[in-house]
Amino acid sequence: MNVFGAIVARDTRLALRQGGGSYWTLLFFVLTVTMFPLGVGPDLALLSRIGAGVLWVTALLAAMLSLDRMFQADFEDGSLELLSLAPLPLELTVLAKAAAHWLTTGLPVTVLAPLLALMLAVDPAAFPVLMLAMLIGTPILSLIGSIGAALTVGIRRGGVLLSLLVMPLYVPALIFGVLAVQAALDGLTPRPHLLLLGADFLVALAITPWLAAAALRLNLE
Repeated sequence: MNVFGAIVARDTRLALRQGGGSYWTLLFFVLTVTMFPLGVGPDLALLSRIGAGVLWVTALLAAMLSLDRMFQADFEDGSLELLSLAPLPLELTVLAKAAAHWLTTGLPVTVLAPLLALMLAVDPAAFPVLMLAMLIGTPILSLIGSIGAALTVGIRRGGVLLSLLVMPLYVPALIFGVLAVQAALDGLTPRPHLLLLGADFLVALAITPWLAAAALRLNLE
């Protein structure tokens, strides 16, 4: 567990220090959400109706924007091969890198979501559900994204291919997350949608490290 924590801390520091990748991701999230009221117009009822979907789709795109850095730098400098030979199983290494990705992308997006929801005229009463759904759903984006990042780690400029690989797998999290917030806005219970979102997270947590590790071993051979 000490090695696991060291990898999480290392990748988090690198994401914050080198190139400002995480900052650009957050800036993309903020600017994209900000442009929707300008494009749709001042219709508050319309903005409130589409607000949850806008936030979730933009969070999904922001997560994909930073996926290529999850393994690429370590692959290029040889660190990934050393990590694969370390006592820590490669599956746990993948999980640590996905956790670092979420800490620098998913968690800040979750914190910013209620502030941007105000801009989209979303009822503040739905903010607790919005944040809870984001806290459950954004780790799914990082976990599933690790598979695409592992498959494309040896491909130069594989960002487009990576997006095509992971986007269909993001659909369940997107649907359940939006439906949970929409249920809260309509005065209904969001519990079923949150439970389905939680089940999606547990499935991703159980499966994605093994699939991503297998893809990394294939690229390292």
